[in-house]
Amino acid sequence: MRLPEPTLDGEESLETTIAARRSRRAFQDRAITCKQLGQVLWSAQGITDRRGHRAAPSAGATFPLEVYAVVGRVEGLEPGIYHYMLDSHSLELVRKGDLRARLTEAKLAQSFIAQAPVIIAVAAEYGRTAATYGSRTERYVHMEVGHVGQNIHLQCESLRLGTCAVGAFQDLGVKEVLGIDEEPLYLMPVGYAR
Repeated sequence: MRLPEPTLDGEESLETTIAARRSRRAFQDRAITCKQLGQVLWSAQGITDRRGHRAAPSAGATFPLEVYAVVGRVEGLEPGIYHYMLDSHSLELVRKGDLRARLTEAKLAQSFIAQAPVIIAVAAEYGRTAATYGSRTERYVHMEVGHVGQNIHLQCESLRLGTCAVGAFQDLGVKEVLGIDEEPLYLMPVGYAR
């Protein structure tokens, strides 16, 4: 499913958005739109120009990260797990159904995550970076996921949505629910904060 084109001229200044950024762990029982979801995904890994540059830097342009959306309540989108296809700014269905509760079971005592209408999952294929950087791979991949996480935080804030970065989860459980081979690094619930 093709997502609406991202907006490139937000209403708030970057400085205002940075000053307002907070981790938010309580969410309203309210759906978000496909436009909002697309904007958040674009801020994570979207293509920003014709030359193929992305929203977040990557060591040696090795691009080890993959981004998934665990959708429960998004207007016009069936619940399921979707892979963000950055080249076409679209979503590819990986698994059908609302799997937010199952994903929560793979975490460690953080049930608030299932309240969010969407959970963004960022995972890494370390081999893409290891081929170039060897022993420095882990450092560079973790720097990159930090850039992506901050972009998601700031984009959510500018859209008046809440999020937080969750790293406490059982890797194998998350991989099983998502149906992926990559290593999960972040889970970021996204929705209207309470």
